Amino acid sequence: MRFAEGLGPRLVLVGHSSPLRAARATWRALRRGGPGLLPYLMVNHALPMLGGALRKPPRLSALCAARGIPALRLGAPEAMRAALRASGAELLVCFHLDRILDAETLAVPARGAINVHPSLLPRHRGPIPAFHGLAEGATGVSIHQMATRIDAGGIWAQREVPLPPGTSASAAARALHLAALPLLEGVLARIAAGEAPPAPPETLPYRGWPSPAVRRAAGVRLLGKGDVAAAWRAPAGGWA
Repeated sequence: MRFAEGLGPRLVLVGHSSPLRAARATWRALRRGGPGLLPYLMVNHALPMLGGALRKPPRLSALCAARGIPALRLGAPEAMRAALRASGAELLVCFHLDRILDAETLAVPARGAINVHPSLLPRHRGPIPAFHGLAEGATGVSIHQMATRIDAGGIWAQREVPLPPGTSASAAARALHLAALPLLEGVLARIAAGEAPPAPPETLPYRGWPSPAVRRAAGVRLLGKGDVAAAWRAPAGGWA
């Protein structure tokens, strides 16, 4: 939301995932990580949508309506590509996207796509990087060029972000995404100046949803004090 508010006329299209997509992602996570992941998934996926619908806080959908920016519920790749072409977008910027974009979609914007990933890539590729970063005592954020392989594109910028002991995975993810905003402006300026994307780094193992045994061994909480309230108040939730 803060990123979108600061872009002004540079923002020409916003895409967001559908509730059905979130349900599918939740089922995949539960199959891999067990039912102990359900509270985390409900708080981080369902609660922002519900809170935004009922409380009506400042929403990304309202910002789009006020500025006349098209808003697309992400669905079939063909529709995504058509919307990108119609908007004239030169660069796609992703935050917490729950899907892999195919090569044809990534090729539509002239300057490709970049993603904000809350880990020190190439470490902790996967859907819950903040958990793995906390477990290993190596937290940070990266902005990388998107590729068809998950979190494997060249790294434009990154920084270490130490977090207090006892930080939950949910709180860490929020803090790390916010820490990316100053980096992101610098990356956008470099891309606008015509700089070519960095070469992909050495690929390290993918880190998926942690099993119950991994969660017990890590001693990292998925949810902590304040995470439920933060999700309920999420300013980009509750799409109209």
